[in-house]
Amino acid sequence: MFIPLMEQVRVGRRTRPDAALCDKAYSSRANRAYLRRRGIEAVIPEPRDQQGHRKRRGMQGGRPAKFDAEKYRGRNVIERGYCRLKQWRGLATRYDKLAIVYRAAVVLNGVIAWLNLLQDTP
Repeated sequence: MFIPLMEQVRVGRRTRPDAALCDKAYSSRANRAYLRRRGIEAVIPEPRDQQGHRKRRGMQGGRPAKFDAEKYRGRNVIERGYCRLKQWRGLATRYDKLAIVYRAAVVLNGVIAWLNLLQDTP
């Protein structure tokens, strides 16, 4: 699911973001290799079980995956945005049968949040 999603990501005119901030669930070898191939920095913590497997293998286990804790702290902004989206019951439960209707609801929710933000600023 991660790789097809990353194929669709666009940052302005660029097709490649600088970094991918993910939780431990996306720490697979395939995801890390994909990000490395595309030149995207992987900011993904290594789960305890993977650390244990790597250490148990000794020198063949390789070195630990690079992790920037400072960048990872900014990930909560995205998580809070998703929590705000899920305040709409239809979005949280995915009642819509068509993807286009669901996407329209997400866009409408974003527009309403943006308008509320504009209204709150002096």
